[in-house]
Amino acid sequence: MKAVEFSRFGGPEVLQIVDLPDPHPGPGQVRIRVRAAGVNASDWKKRQGLMDQELPQTLGHEAAGIVDELGEGVSAVAVGDAVFGFSVMSGAQAELTVLSHYAPMPPTLGFAEAAALPAAIETAARALDQLGVENGVTVLVNGASGSVGSAAVQLAVVRGARVIGTGSPASHDFLRSLGAEPIAYGDGMAERVRALGGVDLALDVAGSGVLPELIDLTGGAEHVITIADFSGAERHGVRFSRGDCGRALHVLDQIGELIESGRFTLPVGRTFPLTEVAQAHRVGEAGQVRGKLVLLP
Repeated sequence: MKAVEFSRFGGPEVLQIVDLPDPHPGPGQVRIRVRAAGVNASDWKKRQGLMDQELPQTLGHEAAGIVDELGEGVSAVAVGDAVFGFSVMSGAQAELTVLSHYAPMPPTLGFAEAAALPAAIETAARALDQLGVENGVTVLVNGASGSVGSAAVQLAVVRGARVIGTGSPASHDFLRSLGAEPIAYGDGMAERVRALGGVDLALDVAGSGVLPELIDLTGGAEHVITIADFSGAERHGVRFSRGDCGRALHVLDQIGELIESGRFTLPVGRTFPLTEVAQAHRVGEAGQVRGKLVLLP
């Protein structure tokens, strides 16, 4: 099968399309013919050598496609079903991949839209779970207009929370459409939040150095979680949410009903053929597109 791989760290030019052995599913897993695979910031961090150090590496943790092989004990889906979910390990940006956690594709979504979901909704749901976001609380989402931020806004609204979201002025209409009360980030952000009545909890998606302000706004570091500022979390005693501390995989089974009822949407910003993965990295790193980037094998 064709797959994205790099054998040295560096810029997008180190990415190659290579031939690798076809994978096969283990117990409880399924193999899919990949129709779309999500691209995330972790992909270029890995490519740069900022995360995993082994070489060579394949890329991709989320995909949507058609089931073509079942692992032992799988009965919830059948060969020929359209599903989306998480790859067993990195390697979803390929013609074939094995999914360890998966769900039927929502009927109204295409493959690109479904492949954009898993990482964003799991990250958002996990952070909201850890924060204890529930009916009646007010939560601030710092960096609310990106894929994870907009997912967090909508999932918090579904839980009955009031949501205040930071974003550039150009994003404010979009944030209102998701159910958030938008405010501008930058100098004076805390005062703008207080003018809206304050917040109980805060989720930092942007990693923009505002953790001290969020701690002050919520009344304590225990009321703040970041998914983007690891060093700041250590420095200020804030929890850094990461998948190896327990994942919110329940959201894969729940998101379909929210999408079909019009309570959740996650726009795809741009799609690329698998062979143009290097360009997808360039666009993603430059922050040129709002919405998820997706590869189409």
